Amino acid sequence: MELRQLEYFVAVAEDCHFTRAAKRLRVAQSGLSASIRSLERELGAPLFLRSTRQVELTPAGRALLVEARRALAATGAAVDAVAAVQGLLRGSLAIGSLQCLHVVHLPAVLARFVAAHPGLEVSLRHGGSGELVEQVRTGRLDVAFVARPARCPGDVVATPLAGEPLVLACPSDHPLASRAEVGLAELGAERFVDFPADWVSRNLADSVLAGAGVERRVALEVTDVHSLLDLVTFGLGVALVPRSFSAKTDRVRFVPLAGAVPPWEIVTVTGDPTSAAAAALLREVAAEGSPAAPPVPAVSVAAG
Repeated sequence: MELRQLEYFVAVAEDCHFTRAAKRLRVAQSGLSASIRSLERELGAPLFLRSTRQVELTPAGRALLVEARRALAATGAAVDAVAAVQGLLRGSLAIGSLQCLHVVHLPAVLARFVAAHPGLEVSLRHGGSGELVEQVRTGRLDVAFVARPARCPGDVVATPLAGEPLVLACPSDHPLASRAEVGLAELGAERFVDFPADWVSRNLADSVLAGAGVERRVALEVTDVHSLLDLVTFGLGVALVPRSFSAKTDRVRFVPLAGAVPPWEIVTVTGDPTSAAAAALLREVAAEGSPAAPPVPAVSVAAG
């Protein structure tokens, strides 16, 4: 089995099309098809279900895809390690991040990092924490900045980056808006706005409220912070959010929670081993330091 065969296999699996994969790889389709057939003979199993209209992975193909991505990622890490010894970083670095990442000013970090390593091809994608962790695990991302999931796969490395308290976000005319703090047990009758059920932030809020004996109603679900805060602004629900969200609007009140409430934690997740490029980026992040979370004023907050 050759690495080239695995590269061809992964490309076809991602594109679900031999012609498109060959075009992306800039190789002849006949050569790519022959390489896949050779790999299938060597493994003794078909990897794709082929038809005139589509190409699908077989169960054997799905099993191979995970390991093929890991093998290619490990090879890339080996090349990066040698380059790092020579004082060079080249190849690619795929980064994942939450949409609103207060603890790191990622654009500023990336600007410095790209300028310092012009030979490195850097890509960035946003997503939910669970999705990004899975992409690190399968080798599609080198590093991700995510909320700490309840469980991390054993084949990734999660490193704490920062933490901050949860607060209640509510409309400015809400009965709780002028309170110095609010107890979780007082929220049982509230209608909530939150992120989808498979997001880590949603799971944290669910867990915190369940621990206080609150069975809540999530009336509206959104996939971005600004939409969530807009819904709260217009009285369509309240939300439990990280305190740093208070820097995003002055039209919502952010009230501290009473008692010991588990914090919102941000971690970095990398493959095991961590690629040289990902390690270099994390050193850049550490050099920048983490910004302090904004305070929560009693009446209003500064827009940002």
